[in-house]
Amino acid sequence: MSFLIVMVLLLVVMYVLMIRPQRQRQRDQQSMIDGAGVGDDILTSGGIYGTITRVEGDDVVVEIAEGTSVHMTRRGIAAVLPPEGEDGEEPEIVDAEPFEEPDLDEVPVTGGEEPVTGQSDAETAAADRR
Repeated sequence: MSFLIVMVLLLVVMYVLMIRPQRQRQRDQQSMIDGAGVGDDILTSGGIYGTITRVEGDDVVVEIAEGTSVHMTRRGIAAVLPPEGEDGEEPEIVDAEPFEEPDLDEVPVTGGEEPVTGQSDAETAAADRR
């Protein structure tokens, strides 16, 4: 009798901790996909970003580049992306300092290694490694 009670308790705990939250996530995902409409930015399951331009029942037409559209099913939508900024505005881009490449002639050789400059040096270096 006590074995039966333990099994029932384990099943209840497993349902509460694993199955119920997973079903909730699935419902949220499905409602997000079903609510996607014209003008929404999406991410496809193939990793392509695009904008929905037309909805045809269970199919959608997604513009992935200017003048390039693809037809796909709603099941191919992985996520509906939020607007890029507040009130649909583009986020402000802050200019950073330009990157300056270091002068490679002035970079010191580290780790006690010496650069190989000639064929005889290369043969000596190769012999030292053996």
